[in-house]
Amino acid sequence: MGAPVALCFLLRETAAGREVLLGRKKRGFGRGKIVGLGGHIEPGETPAEAAVRELEEEAGVVLDAAVLVPAGTVDFRFPARPAWDMACTMFTATVWDGEIGESEEIEPSWYPVEALPVEGMWQDADHWLPLVLAGTVADFYVEMAEDNETVFRFAVLGQ
Repeated sequence: MGAPVALCFLLRETAAGREVLLGRKKRGFGRGKIVGLGGHIEPGETPAEAAVRELEEEAGVVLDAAVLVPAGTVDFRFPARPAWDMACTMFTATVWDGEIGESEEIEPSWYPVEALPVEGMWQDADHWLPLVLAGTVADFYVEMAEDNETVFRFAVLGQ
């Protein structure tokens, strides 16, 4: 089992359609890639508490854990780099307080749900993220290839 992490996808309705908040990673793991906001679950934290804390740290917004909608899990495996393995719990939310802003770690931007910036994301994102944003709650399995960039195996384990 990989390191426990939590992600939360903020969603909003606009005249042009639904949008999701993603961010370009400015440092650390995945630097330069567009990712979901979130991070490691600290000892003693629930996944929801971690998602709330991470969104405040990364984008300056305040969430009530009660408004988080469970969105399933992703088991990320990197056979060539097992230290990168992650057990990810996901949430979505449509209610928050504060203005979204840039942090030292993330440059957040809104993207159309129907036109995700997959060319700038980890290759696995287009396998599961559209499903999550469409409301599918499932457990996903992603195994990366030896290059740690391309997807070797993807599975939907349960809904």
